[in-house]
Amino acid sequence: MRMPRSAAHRARSTLPTFIKPRLSQLVTDAPDGPDWLHEIKYDGYRMHARVDSGDVRLLTRTGLDWTHKYRPIATALSKLPVEQAYLDGELSGVHEDGTTSFAIIQAASDTRNADNLIFFLFDLLVLDGADLIGLPVTERKARLATLLKGVGPPLQYSDHQIGRGPGFHAQACKLGLEGIVSKRADSPYVPGNRGLWVKTKCLNREEFVVVGWSDPEGSRPYLGSLLLGYYDDAGKLIYAGRAGSGISDAELESFGVESNRSPSRRCLSMCRRPEQAVSAHRSSSRACFGSDPNSLRRSSF
Repeated sequence: MRMPRSAAHRARSTLPTFIKPRLSQLVTDAPDGPDWLHEIKYDGYRMHARVDSGDVRLLTRTGLDWTHKYRPIATALSKLPVEQAYLDGELSGVHEDGTTSFAIIQAASDTRNADNLIFFLFDLLVLDGADLIGLPVTERKARLATLLKGVGPPLQYSDHQIGRGPGFHAQACKLGLEGIVSKRADSPYVPGNRGLWVKTKCLNREEFVVVGWSDPEGSRPYLGSLLLGYYDDAGKLIYAGRAGSGISDAELESFGVESNRSPSRRCLSMCRRPEQAVSAHRSSSRACFGSDPNSLRRSSF
C-alpha cells in the first residue's frame, strides 16, 4: 500500500543517507537472564539497505554502495510494501545444511552473482518517516517481523530467543554455526556503539595475508595449502601457518593464475620452507589456535 503524496514527501525528507552500523563486542561467555535476546551470528557481509520509493541502496559497514554487486537482493527489497525503510542485516551464502559460508559470498561478490545469497535482516531503523532508532530492539524487531511477514528468499527475518544465552550458544556450536549475537532487550540502536551488543563465537575467523603456497598433492589442482601471515603491532609480518581446506576449485585456479604472474619467485624470510612467494592477498580463514597463539591448527579458508 502506497502512502499519500504529502506523507511520502515528509518521509523522504527524514530518511538518512547512511547510518553508521552498531557493532558488537567479542566475549567469551554468552550473557544469561531474561534481559537479553539472542540471535544466530551469520558468516557474511554486514549490510544496510536503504529503500526510498522503490530505489534501493545496499551499503557496507563503511557506507560504500555495493548495490551493483547484488542486484537480486536490491530487487527483492524494492518489492517490500513500504515507501521508505532503513534496514540492518547480514548478507550471506548458505550451505545446503543451513550454515552460512564466507567463501560463498566472496565468490558471489567476485562474479556479481547473488542468486544464491540470503539477506538475513535483524533490525529496522526507519520506517515510512518514523525514526525507530530510540525504540527498544524488541519493538524494532517486532515491526521488522511484520514488514517481512510472507516474504520469501532472498530476504529472511532473523529471529531470536529471549534468555538462556549459554544454552543457545551451545546449541549453535553443536549445529556448526558461526556463533551468536546477544543484545539487551531494552536497548536502542546506538550507531558504532559496542557496549550493549556482544558476540560469542564458536569458530574463530580472522584475516591473514597470503604469502606463499605449497605444491599440490594427489588430484588437487593448482596448489596445495596457502601459507598465511599477519602483521603485528610493530608492523612486522609474522608467519601464522597454513590453510588448505575450504578453498573451491575456482579459488584455487585464481590463486594459481596469480602466483604464476607474481614478480617474486623467492620465499619470504618468515616462511618455514622454500615455497614461492605470491603477491600480498587478503584472505579470511577459520581456525583454531594451538598452544602457540601465533600458530594455526585445523584452519579452513
